Amino acid sequence: MAVTGERISLQPSEAFLRRRRLVDRGVRWLLFAAASLSVFVTVAIVYILVSESVVFFANVSIVEFLTSTSWTPLFTNANYGIWPLLTATMVVAGIALLVAIPAGTLLAVYLSEYADSRVREIIKPFLELLEGVPTVVYGYFALLFVTPLLQTFIPGLSGFNMLAPGLVMGVMILPYVTSVSEDAMRAVPNQLREGAYGLGFTRWQTARKVVIPGAFSGITAAYILGMSRAVGETMVVAIAAGQNPKFTLDPTEGAATITAYIVQVSLGDLPHGSIGYQTIFAAGLTLFVITLSFNVLGFYLRRRFREVY
Repeated sequence: MAVTGERISLQPSEAFLRRRRLVDRGVRWLLFAAASLSVFVTVAIVYILVSESVVFFANVSIVEFLTSTSWTPLFTNANYGIWPLLTATMVVAGIALLVAIPAGTLLAVYLSEYADSRVREIIKPFLELLEGVPTVVYGYFALLFVTPLLQTFIPGLSGFNMLAPGLVMGVMILPYVTSVSEDAMRAVPNQLREGAYGLGFTRWQTARKVVIPGAFSGITAAYILGMSRAVGETMVVAIAAGQNPKFTLDPTEGAATITAYIVQVSLGDLPHGSIGYQTIFAAGLTLFVITLSFNVLGFYLRRRFREVY
């Protein structure tokens, strides 16, 4: 601090400026390391999947892998068609989306356009509780409660089926769809709502014709997030859908999904490096490509339909 006449000027000391530059440089490197770590982990995962899959496809025809409808890699007469696992994965995920997308969108509209702050503060914690429930609990809930309940309405329903885990997964991913969709809807400027009300729109018409189109990119991102979450779910399908690879589109039958098969083989006694063991990397690579495709589609839709206010 320097005093000159009646004026007092406060100048930071050189030591303070050095410490500030040092802290700033340290924080920058810390943030860079955190970002680099995520990139490194992603690249490492892709490298492991691709390198092990290359060894697998050196012994198995990729044409058979992509066209055959029989998956029996652990049998003496082995077949390596991915379609039984792929169809089961898409059937279960499709059922989950049929539950989560309509219910999640309507709930998001209610929270964004109809509910007051008190109701919103009650509903939001319940949705967060659904997110915090372990997936193994959802799996046993589907197996021990939902399946017997469905058997009272669907006689002959198998104890292991794709319908029950699909319905439970729909409830499981409901908070993701609702939360992201509601955030996108609440980001729509109120001026658009007021203009719609001024034209005589009802609240539902405003939500349907103004808010939802205005938040379309965010709502699409919520759907893609829910789809990716459903496709990659493991414990629910491993417990309640069965572990028998079967090429079927009937949700009342049991079938193994890609993730359920990976769990089954990973916990087995297959030697590392065998063809049977390497099938989990080929299946994992297939799942990675599916998830990546959904993310690329979501990125394109956000770029294509994003509204900047």
